[in-house]
Amino acid sequence: MPTRLKRPPFWRPLALTACLLAFQGYLGYSAISGQFGIDNRKDIVADIQVLKDKSAALQAEIDAYRHRSSLMNPKHLDPDLVTERARAMLNVANADDILIMVDPASGEPISGKFRELIDDELRSIIIQDSTL
Repeated sequence: MPTRLKRPPFWRPLALTACLLAFQGYLGYSAISGQFGIDNRKDIVADIQVLKDKSAALQAEIDAYRHRSSLMNPKHLDPDLVTERARAMLNVANADDILIMVDPASGEPISGKFRELIDDELRSIIIQDSTL
């Protein structure tokens, strides 16, 4: 009985080589100009810096809120804060306080004497006062 050997087709190794070369080309293209490639590295670093800045600002805000909430701790109340809030709620003033009545709508002082003064003059009057 004669045995006939089949010769393997020549196109199978060529097709496999072509597929592997195409996949290697795709990986090379992605490494250079893909979403996370070398060309986009500057954009990624800039985005990271922006997010770090936002994170730092939010952390500072969180720390400020934690500090304010710690001042309201019933076990450790700040006496200055308690007197300030009590005076504000009761509408009373201390003898050493300087009060300037302000119109809520416009934000300007109500008294005619203070309207004529500019901010620098008010500051100089407050700085010159030795009782502060």
